[in-house]
This record gives sequence, structure tokens and C-alpha cells, in this order.
Amino acid sequence: MSDALALRAGAERLAAPLPALLAQAEHLATTVILGDHGRRRAGLGDTFWQYRPAQPHDEARLIDWRRSARSDTAFIQDKEWQIAQSVILWVDRAASMSFTSGDETKAHRASVLALSLAILLLRGGERVGLTGLRLPPKRGEAQALYLAELLAEQSTDDYGSPDTDGMLPHSRALFVSDFMGDIAGVEDAMLRAADRGIGGAILQVLDPQEEAFPFDGRTVFQSMGGSLTHETQKAGDLKERYLERLAARKDRLAHLARVAGWQFHTHHTGQSAASALLWLYGAMERK
Repeated sequence: MSDALALRAGAERLAAPLPALLAQAEHLATTVILGDHGRRRAGLGDTFWQYRPAQPHDEARLIDWRRSARSDTAFIQDKEWQIAQSVILWVDRAASMSFTSGDETKAHRASVLALSLAILLLRGGERVGLTGLRLPPKRGEAQALYLAELLAEQSTDDYGSPDTDGMLPHSRALFVSDFMGDIAGVEDAMLRAADRGIGGAILQVLDPQEEAFPFDGRTVFQSMGGSLTHETQKAGDLKERYLERLAARKDRLAHLARVAGWQFHTHHTGQSAASALLWLYGAMERK
């Protein structure tokens, strides 16, 4: 095969998942009916947020006379703050994310959720990008296609670690992974984010088997990248210790998020993707 034909074949294999990933993310995004993506506080914007009693420092031109006429108190109509923010995504593409006990890998679910969230945010006028300086945050529908292209890539590393390059001060961030690797990389990333005043969320995506540990008897455990292998004749004896370590990992992630003012949630590939998307969207709203 000539170099040109090999290049084209490789490009077609790489591009093949993109329409399906983008279509699935678009479909998931349309199942979530949301209003404009505001900041849930008073500020610059066109969307009504709340009425509040007028204060001595408020100018007379700000008073809503129609609402005030229904009581003895003068009221001000606050608008919701809708200044666009930058949201930076890190989605783990390491080999561990390719594990599945069913029809959908953790990597695919993580990419669909991240891309669906990006679509919702982009529709709300936000700027969305990826960590690592490969795709700076921008607005517009075209950004979703660029996101889909990069989210379809895979890494040969066994486990991933959050990349904080390109995370703008006082922006928002989302880390999506199974977080089964070395926790030190996550701790360092969270420290860097906190130092820059970045808020956000951690979404842990796991396969149902990773929660249930249904293994017994002779079993060979191997990392998805093949670098780690463990064989046992009594896999069932490992269950309690494994579940304890998994619970400890979740507690550590929750603690890191809590200290940094972030949100933490664990999602299983066997659960509804729509419910996870709603959680993610709500997490991006919080300050």
C-alpha cells in the first residue's frame, strides 16, 4: 500500500468515531431542557432573576414601578449575571478507561458526557476548551467538532493524570476519569487549580464490575495497557480489601474536591447518562 493510501486509511479510521460521538452527545444534550446558563446571582444580563426591596443607594431609575405599585415597598428587578465564563475539560483517555464489562467503555461514556456538557455550555454562550493547550476555550458550534476530534484520541498509558496546562485563573474546570491510578497526580492538579482560583467538578466514571468485584476462584488480573499483572487462585478473598480501597479512593477524591470548593460525583456506565449530565451542568453553575 502506498504512503498516500495508508495515510488516508489511517485518517478514515481515526475520523470514523467522530460523527457517532458527536451525534450521541447532541442527542443526549437535547434530552436536557435547560434555560440560559446564568450565574445564579445579580449582575449584567438580560434575564430576570428576582425582585428585591430597594435600598437607599439604589437609583430611582432602577425601581420597577409596576411591581412596586402592588405594595408599600419599592422593588428593584435584578437581572441574572450572564457574563461568559471559560470552562476547561480534562477527560482521561488512558488505557484503563477502555475497560468494559458490557457494551460501553468508560472512555466512551466519559467522552459523551464531557462533549454533551460542552454542547450545552456552548449553546449558552460559554467558552469551552481542553487542558493541555491543544484547544483553548472558545465559543461557537465549530468548537464542539474540534472537541469531538480530540476526545476520540487514546493514550497508551495505563492510567491518566489531570493536565493543568492552559487552565485560566478564575475559570471553571471538569476532570473526568476512573481515577484508578496514582492519586498524587490528582492532588497536584487540584492544588494548582486552587492556587489559580479555579472552581469545578470531579466526575469518576466506573464500570459496574469495578463496583461489584464479581470475581472468584482462579483469576488473572491485568491492566488494560498490559504493564501490570496479578494472578490469584482465590479472587474472592480479595473482594473485601479491594472494596475498602475503592471506598478510600472515593473518600480521598471527595475530600480533595471539598477542600478546593469543587463538586465530586461517581457515575457508573450502567446508569443513566442523562442524570450524570444534569449533575455536571449543575456543578458548573456553582461558585
